[in-house]
Amino acid sequence: MHELGPPDTHHLNAALGWLELGNGSEARFEWQKIAMVHREHPEALEICWRICAAEKNWLGAVETASKLVQAASDNPAGWIDLSFALHELKRTQEAWDHLLPAAAKFPNVSVIPYNLACYACQLGRLDTAKEQLDLAIKLKGSLMRIAGSMWNHGPRMWATMAERQVAVPSLGTEEMSDLISYLYFFQFI
Repeated sequence: MHELGPPDTHHLNAALGWLELGNGSEARFEWQKIAMVHREHPEALEICWRICAAEKNWLGAVETASKLVQAASDNPAGWIDLSFALHELKRTQEAWDHLLPAAAKFPNVSVIPYNLACYACQLGRLDTAKEQLDLAIKLKGSLMRIAGSMWNHGPRMWATMAERQVAVPSLGTEEMSDLISYLYFFQFI
């Protein structure tokens, strides 16, 4: 695929800047200045997906990520973004089904097994969730980084578990102590 050039690269950078400032509407305004012929370019599609996500326009995000997968199937971002948007639409089984082939295609991308672990958990497949999380930890190299990511997803995960009537496990003092020791230990490996 051809490289994007000015002025489209300027509009793309401006859109990214607005996204980083938390202003999705200005980002969309800048993105729409990109020449129509270049809007299907993978770089433009990635920014468009981020704009859709900022707007919580998950149907638009699915459409954009689908185009990204077609335009650049060797880029894991499209696969990850598509499954995430499907999940946001409460189509978690589809998210799982779409992302699972990407795990074989991109075996060293830790966010893929991490997201699969999240989806498996929400689908009630706890053994599979543990397997995927173990793989993400192995790839990421640090359980502390994974734990930090999980913490950010905690409130939503608990709400979904309650909605699906999945019991939240309770940890006793000794179990919690073991867990904290285990997490602490990983900073030395």
